[in-house]
Amino acid sequence: MATDLRERVEQVLRSEVAPALELDGSVIEVLDVTDGVVRLRLNGACAGCPATIWTLINGIEHELRQHIAEIEYLEAVP
Repeated sequence: MATDLRERVEQVLRSEVAPALELDGSVIEVLDVTDGVVRLRLNGACAGCPATIWTLINGIEHELRQHIAEIEYLEAVP
């Protein structure tokens, strides 16, 4: 079941989030999905940006929660 959740997270990110990030030269990496917690890392242009945490929490978390009810929160990993 956890694998299924991770696959759904990756699908939403691929289809809804990644295209916008790629325009800015950034790539999102799913590190782990366990018990409703998604651990992500942004690479590329966003990798040292102070707005990265805000982007993850306010943008990507909101998008994931709209598509996957099991998501409780995101954890940004440097």
